[in-house]
Amino acid sequence: MAINSINTITQTTSSDAIYNPKSELDKDAFMKLFLTQLQMQDPTDPMDTDKMLEQTAYLSTMEMNTNMQKTLENLSNTLNKTSELSVLNAIGKIADTGFRYLNVTENEESTNFELYFGDDISSGKVIIKDKNGQIVKEFPLEAHSKGVLNFDWDLKDNYGQKVKADTYEIMAEYTSPDGKNHTTALGAYPIESIRFENGIPYAKLGSNYIPFDEIQEIYEWQG
Repeated sequence: MAINSINTITQTTSSDAIYNPKSELDKDAFMKLFLTQLQMQDPTDPMDTDKMLEQTAYLSTMEMNTNMQKTLENLSNTLNKTSELSVLNAIGKIADTGFRYLNVTENEESTNFELYFGDDISSGKVIIKDKNGQIVKEFPLEAHSKGVLNFDWDLKDNYGQKVKADTYEIMAEYTSPDGKNHTTALGAYPIESIRFENGIPYAKLGSNYIPFDEIQEIYEWQG
């Protein structure tokens, strides 16, 4: 009779089934399994108290791990949002990529580049040097308001000869209307905006968007 009684108790409906498609024993599945085990135990030979305490302790550990995982996920989300806000705070500041050189290839007939002038220009000149520091080209700057200016270079030196394929340093020296002297160089521009692509921030420098991790320094313009 005892055996028949046990068989009757173990019959379950579809609603009692534990659905766990990933075959992972989470706390809910463990609790259902534990309760089912209690229901199925032989009343004349109940589960050992120590074993029951061991299983409840395991359930408690799973609960703690689940809560910790949720806490870590929330912390990660908070840090990501904080990081995004810190990136947005860089808008309006000067970003320096450190890329001072322009690459010239053999088949190019001309190229263009951008320089940022943080003060109005009264007069000045753009200076192009080879990688040995020798000046190959200079051209004057006319009076202009501050901002990012675009320049076209026909890839000819001061003597009208086409320069060879190489890398060239670009910079400018200029005087503002108040008589102060300034310098600027390729690679330093104000951050106009920030764009996110798949969670990765890109800063708009001049007419281009640059991955934020390519920026070497961010600072306030000192006129």
